[in-house]
Amino acid sequence: MRLGIDLGGTKTEIIALDPGGAELLRRRIATPRGQYRGIVAAIVELVRQVEAELAAGGVPGPHSLGIGMPGTISPFAGLAVNANSTELNGQPLQADLEAALGRPIRFQNDANCLAVSEAVDGAAAGAGLVFAAILGTGIGAGIAIDGRAWDGPHRIAGEWGHNPLPWPSRAEIEAARPCFCGRRGCIETWVAGPSFERDHVEAGGAPLPAAAIVAAAGAGEPLARAAFDRYLDRLGRALAHVVNLLDPEVIVLGGGMSKTEALYARLPAAIAPYLFAERFVTPIRPARHGDSSGVRGAAWLWGR
Repeated sequence: MRLGIDLGGTKTEIIALDPGGAELLRRRIATPRGQYRGIVAAIVELVRQVEAELAAGGVPGPHSLGIGMPGTISPFAGLAVNANSTELNGQPLQADLEAALGRPIRFQNDANCLAVSEAVDGAAAGAGLVFAAILGTGIGAGIAIDGRAWDGPHRIAGEWGHNPLPWPSRAEIEAARPCFCGRRGCIETWVAGPSFERDHVEAGGAPLPAAAIVAAAGAGEPLARAAFDRYLDRLGRALAHVVNLLDPEVIVLGGGMSKTEALYARLPAAIAPYLFAERFVTPIRPARHGDSSGVRGAAWLWGR
């Protein structure tokens, strides 16, 4: 069996997949807040409970285990880094869990798990090179090559959200906001869900959640329509940069903004003018497994 864990800031989820990708069971618990040792203990107990349940059903373990996490495990110090769940940063998460569970564990950034999941048996199944972007409270992205995560020697491949917005206007340069990474004008500060909401307010619109702004735009409300047009243009430029670099076979979108149907109809026209090519043909698809993609991708870190 393949066990996968999605370690999030508010919840930790585990899934068991059989070799064909069928889900055998799934469990979810609240992630202990601000407690590194509590997180380690909760994951260990969750794995032991699930393996006991599988064994009782005739499927004895131990099984392979992959974990998707915010941030990553540093290839240099072996410690967790770049996690917005800051209690993980600087901690030997992989070493502690491997020692407690008595097996090797594969870790990946949660966006890489999205890419793997969708490349193995999701919206990009069978594609050789997949770029998967999370458009949510923050911006993340992952790369899968032949169904396996590509994270690079620094384990930062796919950190698309912490590059500058491409081809900015003078007004955008002047309005560039600081990012939590310490720089200004990152893609995340322009196309994350809260950034879209803020842009709408700053242009005179009412404070609304992103989905309500999109709905108002579809109904023809001028300020909402203008905000959504700006969002599409910025996201189009940001994705064009990716296509010029990687030329992926499929682009998959996850996160809250990925549920906006108008993105899929309008993004190709927003990307095309910025390409070093005569036309844009890459399919852009919503994640087939939706919010389950991260935990499924963690399970697939050991291959199919």
